[in-house]
Amino acid sequence: MARRQPTTSLRPGPVPVTVLMLLAPLIAGAETAQKLPPVTVTGEAEALEAFGGSPVREQDLAARRAATSDTARLLADAPGVAVNAAGGISSLLSLHGLADDRLRILVDGMSLISACPNHMNPPLSYLDPAQVESIKVWAGLTPVSVGGDAIGGTIAVESAAPEFAKDGAQRLTKGEIGGGYRSNGDAYRGHVSVTQASENISLRYDGAYAQSDNYEAGGDFKNFTATGRPGQDLPRDEVGSTAYEVHSHQLGLAFKDGEQLIEARAGYQDIPEQNYPNQRMDMVDNTEYRFNLRYRNRYQWGRLDARAYYEDVDHKMDFGDDKQFIYGAAPGIVAPGMPMETESQNIGARLMGSIDLSEADILRLGGEYQRYRLDDWWPPSPADLTGMLNADGEPATFGGMAPNIFWNVNDGQRDRMAVFAEWERTIDAQWSTLLGGRYERVTTDTGPVQGYNDMSAGYAQSAAVFNAEDRERNDDNIDLAALARYRIDPTMDLEFGYAMKTRSPNLYERYAWSQNAMAAIMNNFVGDGNGYVGNPDLDPETAHTVSASFDWHSADHARGLKVTPFYTYVTDYIDAQRCAGSGMMMNALCAGPANDMARDQFVVLEYVNETAVLYGVDLSGYLPLADTTLGAFGVKGLVNYTKGENRDTDDGLYNIMPLNAKVALTHAQGPWDNAVEVVMVDAKDDLSDVRNEIETAGYALLNLRGGYERQQVRFDFGVENLFDTLYDLPTGGAYVGQGTTMGINSIPWGIAVPGLGRTIYAAATLKF
Repeated sequence: MARRQPTTSLRPGPVPVTVLMLLAPLIAGAETAQKLPPVTVTGEAEALEAFGGSPVREQDLAARRAATSDTARLLADAPGVAVNAAGGISSLLSLHGLADDRLRILVDGMSLISACPNHMNPPLSYLDPAQVESIKVWAGLTPVSVGGDAIGGTIAVESAAPEFAKDGAQRLTKGEIGGGYRSNGDAYRGHVSVTQASENISLRYDGAYAQSDNYEAGGDFKNFTATGRPGQDLPRDEVGSTAYEVHSHQLGLAFKDGEQLIEARAGYQDIPEQNYPNQRMDMVDNTEYRFNLRYRNRYQWGRLDARAYYEDVDHKMDFGDDKQFIYGAAPGIVAPGMPMETESQNIGARLMGSIDLSEADILRLGGEYQRYRLDDWWPPSPADLTGMLNADGEPATFGGMAPNIFWNVNDGQRDRMAVFAEWERTIDAQWSTLLGGRYERVTTDTGPVQGYNDMSAGYAQSAAVFNAEDRERNDDNIDLAALARYRIDPTMDLEFGYAMKTRSPNLYERYAWSQNAMAAIMNNFVGDGNGYVGNPDLDPETAHTVSASFDWHSADHARGLKVTPFYTYVTDYIDAQRCAGSGMMMNALCAGPANDMARDQFVVLEYVNETAVLYGVDLSGYLPLADTTLGAFGVKGLVNYTKGENRDTDDGLYNIMPLNAKVALTHAQGPWDNAVEVVMVDAKDDLSDVRNEIETAGYALLNLRGGYERQQVRFDFGVENLFDTLYDLPTGGAYVGQGTTMGINSIPWGIAVPGLGRTIYAAATLKF
């Protein structure tokens, strides 16, 4: 198969790096703020159990916050995690090759859902990095108490817990203000938080703002400059459709009485612009409201946790500044853009009791409920055909995107009810075990649909077939987990087990109905530039995972090495095949050999159940090198390898991150914390041929980071991609960020989204 030639031929191997630690403590002994008195923090994060989970270290979070406005990128150093690029604040996470809706992502205990045919508003996009206090990752082996409706694992992100004045104090007043700047894209951001509390009542506000223009790659990655808009071109090294702007607010009120905690949070986010280099459309407005209520208490028998939440999303898409807006020419039908709108409501509740059966045994019993509603409609363009002429010069009665509203998903419904039981036992000082089972009932349905008109592109035929079907589906899903931990000695731990996890298809996988190429390419949440058609008869995916973690460390944990091999076998894996269409379809790309045999171009695909396997290994470690008068030096590293195969077709799975590694030389002295980091990624040549996935070359990057923290002041600064290397993102998808993006192959195929060129950043935070 012919492939685009990679832009660079560098493959990771031995990379000689001469490291000079130039950062030195330039500020010493400055005491510019008085330390606050200690407070009692009783509103700890959601009670998610430790078994099998890996927390992201606070020092890693602090360093990452300064370099990004994208919360997903805070997990870039977590073993097994890959960050799939999308919008500037909306990257999608992958665990061991399973991404997006295959993961359960909890934001302050809420199970949020992306409300967009391109998944432009994933759960983590609703929390600014400055608002994140803790992150925990369960990759592969997931206890049933934190799983459900996901086969790849769970990621739990928590914002700051409520704080109260210490006993006997009248009032606690504290806050934080900060901001940062990144040179590439002229990006800047700011945040503020304020807490006012007594011994029993706590009130907190968090606000954040971030903005960026398009970023530049490390060199010219394309041979064209046109955007499809008259008089507007983009330089060959500018990555189109990467600009964004976001406003986030959160208000929290908490009350405590002894062990009892009642907490309420309200959040609001407005995104007036977020463009996407790997999607045909851009986000032109997104508003989200969420309300989150939690109750926690401890009794003689154990602990009770209850939560209820509501989320409302109003999402709009159209062509942004770097994509052609006007289609057609006067005289005749002129389409001013392609408006697309989505609204969703997400209501959920969770109740869990942790019962202390004995000093060695804990029984967790719980239930969950989620009610999700989605409407996805595309207003006609033009909105009014009055005065328009057709190709024969006569008054128009229809246009390609008129006169009707196109209903992509009409009254989509996805409801979940679940119960689970989990038994954790501490056998002795060495052995502990966990057994759990979970049952879920998932019901999906949708109303009748219609196309823009009954005359073009087979809309009427496709809609009639879809509307004639019984569209309600009921899935009975089972999750099981059997985990064990064995402490061999004070320097070696072993954790291993088996998990069976099940996920039902999302609404777009089942109900995106149109086989028209233009409509299909608007339904794509993997960023490969292709079009997708749903399949109402999809079965739930079921993953069987076995894994083990070998953790060697010194008794004082000053050095350590962790190795985690894994193997996952997935039945009814939702993959894709070339769209077969039918004889009634008027679109050749979804009706026969032209689509089935197409290579080196974008195609139309339909979802199908097949069998897949994923396997690999994660390695992570850290080691002190020397403790000198110049500071303490150390090294830490991370290696991830994942292989994914479709066993029915022998094809590769899409968007699997190739072999990659990070090695950092660290330096710490007093308030200083610095690092020189090398990132190495192998070539991506094991591809999903059915999608015409784009090959990418291997590369190596050099990053510098510095941090200074004393009392209430913290400064962070650094340089990413120091040598301004041009490289493609292996999981960034296809570049469709500029030009005539409405036509499936009216833009060049074979250009991968490139990574950031040299970026200098700085950030400061002041606590008071």
